[in-house]
Amino acid sequence: MYLKSIKLRRFSTLLGSTSVPSLLNSNIRDFVQKGQYLEALQSYAKQPEFPLHTSKFTFPSLLKACASISNLSHGNAIHATIIAMGFQFDPYISTSLINMYVKCRCLCNALQVFDNVSHSKTVAQDVTFWNSMIDGFFKNGRFEEGLFQFRRMQLLGVCPDGYSLCILLGVIGSNFGVRRGKEIHGYVVRNWFDYDAFVITALIDMYSNFGRPMDGWNIFVRLQEKNSSVVVWNAIINCFYENGWWRNSLELYLLVKNEGCKLAASTFSTALAACSQVECLNFGGQVHSDVIKVGFEDEPYVCTSLLTMYAKCGSVEDAEKVFNFVANKGVEIWNSMISAYVGNGSADDALDTYYQMRLGAIPSDSFTISDILVSCSMMGLNDFGRALHAEIMKRPIQNNLAVQSSVLTMYSKCGSLADALDVFSSMERKDVVAWGSIISGHSQTRRFKKALCLFKAMEFTGMKADSDIMASVINSCGGLENIDLGCSIHCVVIKRGLESDAFVGIALMDIHSKWGQPRLVRTVFSDILHKNLVVWNSLISCYCQNGLSDLSISLLPEIMQNGLYPNPVSITTVLLAISSAAALLKGKAIHAFKIRLQIPHDIQMENALIDMYMKCGSLGYAEHVFHNMSNRNLVTWNTMISGYGSHGECLKAINFFNEMRTSDISPDDVTFLSLISSCNHSGLVNKGLNIYQLMRKYRIEPRMEHYVNMVDLLGRAGFLDDAYGFIQNMPVEAGQSVWLCLLSACHVHRNIELGELAAQNLLKMDPTRNSYYIPLLNMYVGAGLQDKAANLRSSMRQQGLKKIPGCSWIEVKNKVDVFFSGDSSSFKTIQIYEALKSLRGNMKITEDSSEVVDAV
Repeated sequence: MYLKSIKLRRFSTLLGSTSVPSLLNSNIRDFVQKGQYLEALQSYAKQPEFPLHTSKFTFPSLLKACASISNLSHGNAIHATIIAMGFQFDPYISTSLINMYVKCRCLCNALQVFDNVSHSKTVAQDVTFWNSMIDGFFKNGRFEEGLFQFRRMQLLGVCPDGYSLCILLGVIGSNFGVRRGKEIHGYVVRNWFDYDAFVITALIDMYSNFGRPMDGWNIFVRLQEKNSSVVVWNAIINCFYENGWWRNSLELYLLVKNEGCKLAASTFSTALAACSQVECLNFGGQVHSDVIKVGFEDEPYVCTSLLTMYAKCGSVEDAEKVFNFVANKGVEIWNSMISAYVGNGSADDALDTYYQMRLGAIPSDSFTISDILVSCSMMGLNDFGRALHAEIMKRPIQNNLAVQSSVLTMYSKCGSLADALDVFSSMERKDVVAWGSIISGHSQTRRFKKALCLFKAMEFTGMKADSDIMASVINSCGGLENIDLGCSIHCVVIKRGLESDAFVGIALMDIHSKWGQPRLVRTVFSDILHKNLVVWNSLISCYCQNGLSDLSISLLPEIMQNGLYPNPVSITTVLLAISSAAALLKGKAIHAFKIRLQIPHDIQMENALIDMYMKCGSLGYAEHVFHNMSNRNLVTWNTMISGYGSHGECLKAINFFNEMRTSDISPDDVTFLSLISSCNHSGLVNKGLNIYQLMRKYRIEPRMEHYVNMVDLLGRAGFLDDAYGFIQNMPVEAGQSVWLCLLSACHVHRNIELGELAAQNLLKMDPTRNSYYIPLLNMYVGAGLQDKAANLRSSMRQQGLKKIPGCSWIEVKNKVDVFFSGDSSSFKTIQIYEALKSLRGNMKITEDSSEVVDAV
């Protein structure tokens, strides 16, 4: 019986030997097709006798499984079995072996297989075999060797196929010049590959990488059957998008849709990305409708693009609707929603979404952590950021360069530069983002010299600064007020071709504006390629800061001519220019312009309107704007109080002050300065003293300006001894303005002794300033002390001091004219003096007529 059972087992084994391997071979291929690579390898390894029964058609599947999960040990074992079974010269298997070794980052083994097998004529004539090795060289950065094998393949009589050319074109754009790319293009045309949609797509992508979208367009136009392949349409749409031709890419999207070509997910994603760049919410809504019609609303990549588009266009509500619609939210969707909140300044909502994500047990990745760290930076949550950093240190994600840079940025923006430097020093590899974060952090905290030293260290490593870093370096030069260094950095910007970047251009405009170089600012403005509204606002601000109010105002129509609409910042800046020129008619025009364009309400813009009307003397208009404001802040109340005070309406200013106190807004030092100044102009001494005492109630320490106004208040009213006593009781040393106010009051009230005392203190501080001599000189002349006046004039002449002439201005027909005392430089001087002569003549005639009437 025992021998019989053994014979039966052997017989059953022999019967199953033909069926079991066949079933296993089929199962392995099924596992690989479904992406279950580990299961396929386990099925192969569990049968100790199976390797010798493996079909040669199964080995490519097994090698693909090894390549997909980078399992080199299994790959080596399978390679040994292939050699044992004599399959190493099979073209399909040898190609799979090379691909496996390439993907497992073992190029030397791949090259050994290639060299051993290439002696076989059957394999050597297979273009797929050559493609795998050429692709392996390219993927490992050995481009010249890959090109050598491409040429060698042709010399051996193997003709490249479309895939060969796609592999080659894929690396030309980023590693070789356009000349080499055109050579490949010529080869494509000569060998009739210009009908192959995939080769055409690779050509368009290559020219896109070279920044030559028109060359890509010319290839696309020549393709006859372009409507049969959406891949080519996607390539040209993406080409335009990648090169900043966003509106053109949207036009192509409409064209391909009208042609009836079946759109792919990537088509919608690129169109939505273009909508994000031009902030075209309406067009994005149309694309969203197309997505729903085609049935791609559940496709994760399209959903992410939709969410991002709405966020970039400022419609966070629509982004939330897309987010809530997705049933199975992967980490990409969560990341997009968090990024949407961060991009729109809602850091608290981003943190709430992160908490929900953690409650749902969704594992965070490097993108999640980076955005949450940005949220910590925005809200100044240094402690939470530090706790998140501690959590990151426990995970492999700590070595991710993007995460390290985000931690560095968080510490920099939270002001923890010591922690930021520790993180920076511990980084094994530092990219441009890391350098930019540490440089920007020092620049923003006004450590300009350290920022420039770090920039120099980065340049020494051979890494080139991007636009963000250059902007921080330019701002550091501005902070140091080093014009020569700033001009040198400007030269570096031009040499590197960054002058067309808007971010760099804005920084350059800012420093040159501060240095009083508006012409150079205009030159920088002209060099910027894509002028957004921030660039235009920077130019308006430059002209405003440099007293060129007319040029500042004239830019508003230019903004609209360039397809942009002014925002509240534009209007506010222009109103500041008008306020400085006191041009009421222009101010009214801008107010009407703002209403007509329906520019959204903005408290800073409305404050600027009030200030403009106040400075132009239109108190009623200012009060009208004030009463129609939905929200008022401290600046609003201060502007009204200061405006009424400067026009002698002291009681109204005090009434507004009392009203402000009842509206739960606490005054600041500016409020009290305006009130004291108002009492000063109106001569209300007791009220001014009471207001000064009220500062203690609000725990506001007086500044030198408050002391100046108090001395002026007492001095103008004739209380000179009280004013001098106030100066003596000041807790700080009296400044020049304090003594100058006392000197002016002594001149008015003819107190020579105290006036000379004030003048002595002034001249001790700065004996070369002519404005200190003028009140003393006027006081001597008014008191009839001609000898002292003559001696003072002689002393002024010896020091080369001159009296600055007074001036006045008048607005006539929307133009402000300024006149200086004794100045004859105006082109209307002759007309003015003729008019004055005529007026004198008329006055004389009237005087003579009145004398005759009196005599009669």
